[in-house]
Amino acid sequence: MAGNNPKNLLVQPKQVIANPTASELREMVAAMPNAKKTEFGNYAVQVKVKARSKKSTYIVSNTPEKHTDQCMTRAKAEEMALFQNEYIKDQVMLVIDGFIGGDPATRTSCRLTIEKTNANIAAMQQQLYFNPTTEELENFEPELNVIYTPNLKAEGFPDDRLISVDLDNKITRVFNSDYFGESKKGGLRMWNKLVYDKGGLPLHAGCKVIPVGDDKRTALIIGLSGTGKTTTTFTQQNSSQPVQDDFVALMPDGSVLGTENGCFAKTFGLNADNEPMIHNAVVQPEAYLENVAVGDDGKVDFTDKSYTENGRATFPFRLIPEAADPKTLPPVSFVLILNRNENIIPAVARLTKEQAAAYFMLGETKGTSAGGAEEAGKALRVPGTNPFFPLLHGQQGNRFLELADNLPFAVYLMNTGWVGGVDGTEFSKKVKIRHSSAVVQGIADEAISWKKCATFGYEVATKLTGMNNGDHNLLNPQDYYVSTERSGEYETIASGLREDRKSHLAKFPGLNPVLIEAIS
Repeated sequence: MAGNNPKNLLVQPKQVIANPTASELREMVAAMPNAKKTEFGNYAVQVKVKARSKKSTYIVSNTPEKHTDQCMTRAKAEEMALFQNEYIKDQVMLVIDGFIGGDPATRTSCRLTIEKTNANIAAMQQQLYFNPTTEELENFEPELNVIYTPNLKAEGFPDDRLISVDLDNKITRVFNSDYFGESKKGGLRMWNKLVYDKGGLPLHAGCKVIPVGDDKRTALIIGLSGTGKTTTTFTQQNSSQPVQDDFVALMPDGSVLGTENGCFAKTFGLNADNEPMIHNAVVQPEAYLENVAVGDDGKVDFTDKSYTENGRATFPFRLIPEAADPKTLPPVSFVLILNRNENIIPAVARLTKEQAAAYFMLGETKGTSAGGAEEAGKALRVPGTNPFFPLLHGQQGNRFLELADNLPFAVYLMNTGWVGGVDGTEFSKKVKIRHSSAVVQGIADEAISWKKCATFGYEVATKLTGMNNGDHNLLNPQDYYVSTERSGEYETIASGLREDRKSHLAKFPGLNPVLIEAIS
């Protein structure tokens, strides 16, 4: 049952329901007018906000030069905090306590306080936190706080919405968004700074452990939401085990810290053939669906994008029998940087450490619905593919190079999009899930033959088991463009990319110039 008022509560509501059980939360969700029970026995909620609200997100700081992202003054943030606190005095609020990270030695305590009217967010967050024991709850002291009022407008801010990130006081306040991602990222964004301050690097990345003989190799998959990070993490090679699907920390000793006890997966196009682990978990009664098409009869349609393509689901990792324990990870073996491209990026390229830091910093990809309508389908550069790093983004690239210099891990660039042209054009070839799986398999088994690409200086694959004869064009785009009499087009794209990349990296204050020099 829900407990008494928790200690250190930052706001004073009309009523507090502290740490309700999963079944109690399920009853609250069932009572929501925008919730439907599905054919799987779980609940789907259609919310108003379809993606994270980047333009409404502000770092609280009077020194904006210390942050790449937009800032708001501390005086204005305090004004909005008082406004939110006054509103909460008349509300029934749920409190969910938990940990980011499962290892007692490295975990971070976090608290979500949210209106009961939006119980689905509380239920979904509870699945992602590592849950405290009964004894730990009695004396729970959150280091991070997320205070969330989905029904309170922040007039004067974009879309009357505000995500206020106070790193100094370790509080994120959310106004007028009912999208679960703001709760999930609210804690993780602040956790990013904690990790960086400890000498590590927070990574917007999945993690898996791949057995190779008697060895186990830890792979990190870095990528923007919707570009194949979760899919690559859950696709199996050598009976590999997924560990995390979204955020990890790489520490100076090579150790990898997990963050979440569950998964927040995209559901558009989800099927049992291509993504069996995720599909099996999503159709369990415990899972929660958000903005997924559900008929009046409870029938779920993962291919319907009439409302949004950014349908989502949460589920606890224990619904994945194959999942590994995030507290017992071997040191990192290799890193994959996903780039959802559509022309001249190969399915895989092997990078030098300097190139790796540069491509990590470039964070090139194609935007998806996860970033909202303003990002979907557009070419993007997001440093580290981590839009949640709250400091100067140049610090990410520098830290990556430091770690790469000191740790024995390899780094690869992976295209999860197309080669040869935009989808649907004459020469476009899709990098399919099976292709990416063959790439990961070849990397883990060290079974890929390489040669240097004269254009970009990285190495491209010349031989890769699992690629059919018709797939070789995915490995060497330059040869493919030449064979289709488009060498001039290739050179034009390559030349433009080279100059544009250098110009882009030069914009980041304090970035190590070695990263710019690595772009050939």
